[in-house]
Amino acid sequence: MCTIRFIKREDFQEVLGMMKVFYASPAVLHKASEEVLRRDIEDCLSDMPFIEGYVFEDKGEIAGYAMVAKGYTTEYGGLCIWVEDLYMKPEYRHRGLGSQFFAFLEKAYEGKAVRFKLEVEEENDTAIEAYKKNGYQISPYFEMTKELS
Repeated sequence: MCTIRFIKREDFQEVLGMMKVFYASPAVLHKASEEVLRRDIEDCLSDMPFIEGYVFEDKGEIAGYAMVAKGYTTEYGGLCIWVEDLYMKPEYRHRGLGSQFFAFLEKAYEGKAVRFKLEVEEENDTAIEAYKKNGYQISPYFEMTKELS
């Protein structure tokens, strides 16, 4: 059983290190710059209402991190929680920490959120199976984006 808590200022460097590993991996298509990663953490630490950052602690050691964004879904008529990042250090994988995080989110947003979303690379079979075990399913939508910076 791990502890899930909001990111604190003293976690900054360790979370940044994990983000660098995550964003350099095949799990993401876009390799974010360090400037963007630092801004992400700063936004989690600020009063920015659209992003929350979490760390997972196992016996006092940081085992991973997650960031979730909040938005509105007109299709389902309510708050949508988008799991933007979910990363566990290799030595903490396959211990159920991701499942614990999903249960934590569902409890935290019970009666508030109507939908949870995340992205996963098609080739990431391990992650896909883990997400399916937690009730997520493949969405038939084809996503389109436009970046302004």
